[in-house]
Amino acid sequence: MSIQDRPPESIDPLADGWRRPRGPRSGYRVDAWVALALAVGTALSLMLTRSAGIMDDAPGWLAALWVALIALPLAARRRWPEAVALVVSLVFGVFGSMGVNDPLFSSICLYVAIYSVGAWSHHRTVARWTRLGIIASMFVWLFWTLLEHANQATAIPELSREGFFSPYAAYGLLQVLINLVYFWAAYHFGDTAWQAARRSDALETRTRELAAERERTATQAVTLERVRIARELHDVVAHHVSLMGVQAGAARRILDRDPAAAARTITVIEESARTAVEELHTMLGALRADENDCEGAQPAHQSTSTRGVDQLAELALETTNAGLPVRVQVIGDPRPVPGTIGLSLYRIAQEALTNTRKHAGAGATAEVRLRYETDAVELEVTDTGRGARTGAAGGEPGAAGGTSGGPGGGLGQRGMRERIAAVGGSLELANRPRGGYLVRARVPLASPQSGASSERISTELDRNEHDMSTGAQS
Repeated sequence: MSIQDRPPESIDPLADGWRRPRGPRSGYRVDAWVALALAVGTALSLMLTRSAGIMDDAPGWLAALWVALIALPLAARRRWPEAVALVVSLVFGVFGSMGVNDPLFSSICLYVAIYSVGAWSHHRTVARWTRLGIIASMFVWLFWTLLEHANQATAIPELSREGFFSPYAAYGLLQVLINLVYFWAAYHFGDTAWQAARRSDALETRTRELAAERERTATQAVTLERVRIARELHDVVAHHVSLMGVQAGAARRILDRDPAAAARTITVIEESARTAVEELHTMLGALRADENDCEGAQPAHQSTSTRGVDQLAELALETTNAGLPVRVQVIGDPRPVPGTIGLSLYRIAQEALTNTRKHAGAGATAEVRLRYETDAVELEVTDTGRGARTGAAGGEPGAAGGTSGGPGGGLGQRGMRERIAAVGGSLELANRPRGGYLVRARVPLASPQSGASSERISTELDRNEHDMSTGAQS
């Protein structure tokens, strides 16, 4: 569909091809009343002109026809401006040549007709040439009339024709100047009205776009917060509940033969439950805080949790107490890590170790390496679990990677990818050649990507929302 065939509201008002909307039906009613008022005014002016003896006595039917043809077509000036302007100008010239004219309302009608072409025409090139053609024709008629009267002593006999710049020449020049101002005003103010309507439409369009953008931003913020809450709940609940389940099973098996060990195991369960409750309380407290309490707080995509890379040793000890031996190794010179990056790395390690406990099998061990590089920090979690290669090939569960073997499956893996994308890092999930699973997360510490993480979150929203809806079924 070409731009001319599209509705006006679908075209940018500042682009070529914009058409001024015709407006509501009330505008047509106003135009009809204006045309009727001009017809009444023209008829009254014509009667007064004839009574004063200024105009030749023309038949009454001819005068009535002139009144109707010069004024009533203006009722359609909004819908067919070019046709109305041509009719009015033709009536003005033809009947004027026949002596049926008045000095006031007929000029007003012609002015409105030319103005309407500039103000309402949908075809700007046609509008331009229509008006220029009418104006040129009027000036040709004016010059012809002045030349014709110059040779007739009975036409305006009080004006002398003697001399280079005679009174009649001054009169003719005055008529030219008056008509120049008259037609320039009709042309200029018609275009001005069209430009004003265009700017107004552009302003309304921009206002609608801003409102839609605000609505989209609000929707994105809600979606982002929903994803963040789901991710935090998954990390806290999955880790601590699975830990308590493992410990409860161990306590049940040794309760009869080793009550002391069972009591220690129950103590670990109690500590895990308390930690989970504290983290949930921290998160829900931040969600319930009002705007005044949150001034100066972290953005919504950040967490108020105090967990970070410094707590990896505690996480390893907690996991070891749950039955999975974990070794922590720090490589390089430790350096400050932003809270958001530290929390993301901690949650990735927590999810990896949780999945290792679930799927690695008996006798598996895990290792957590935190590597400080010149411009980045890297977290690597590996295990010695079973089923690495078959898991990648088609169905055997992996270990740290989640419940679906390949790098793309499982809500836990999705959470890892979302966290690492939020801080501008990269994530690698892979089966190890000799068995087990590898989770490697690398985040730049001094890079423009880190400063642009909030923009990256916005671009990930649509995919995250789809992943959340499908991943909730896993």
